[in-house]
Amino acid sequence: MTWVQRLTLADAVPALLALAAGRDRAIVGITGPPGAGKSTAAAALAAACAVRGVPTVVVPMDGFHLSQSVLDTRGWAPVKGAPHTFDAAGYAALLARIRIERGQSVWAPNFERALEDPVAGSIEVPPGTRLVLTEGNYLLLPTDPWSRLPGLLDAIWYADTPDARRHDWLVARRVQFGDSVQEATGRALGSDERNAELVRSTRDRADALLQVE
Repeated sequence: MTWVQRLTLADAVPALLALAAGRDRAIVGITGPPGAGKSTAAAALAAACAVRGVPTVVVPMDGFHLSQSVLDTRGWAPVKGAPHTFDAAGYAALLARIRIERGQSVWAPNFERALEDPVAGSIEVPPGTRLVLTEGNYLLLPTDPWSRLPGLLDAIWYADTPDARRHDWLVARRVQFGDSVQEATGRALGSDERNAELVRSTRDRADALLQVE
């Protein structure tokens, strides 16, 4: 397949400004496997766009994790992060609201890693927001309700990060939040890697590859 674009983070800023130009609000997705640097890239791009006069908010898919208590009750805790452990329909509904509601703030949940749980009403998308970046693993899955997402977004970029670097980032992140190196490595090469294989299968659906460093 011939890619429409291959973007560095530096390239991505003018591309986002172009998408936001001439419209009330643009919504761009950043997808990719666990540990690809999606949230870090989204935060950096949002800051860069904001300083160039385009009010930007990041809305992560991770805010739609099912709560830990639900995962424990259903026996899904060992596969936390798999597609069925998210409220995908709720995520799609929120993006639809962000798309059409301009006269009032829309509030989104966030995921607090220190709690390992989502927290409702944590992120405000004010009326004047011109650009929304949303990031998560499964933006390009072809199964419903995930398949609704591309129709709600102006573009979806795939964070194309080398696996070795991605594994290092995953382990470091899990250790930061309390796992031992052994636990973190087991998760990175276990359930996280199974999810990564699924996400990689959606790579050719993306509008561009985003090189995250």
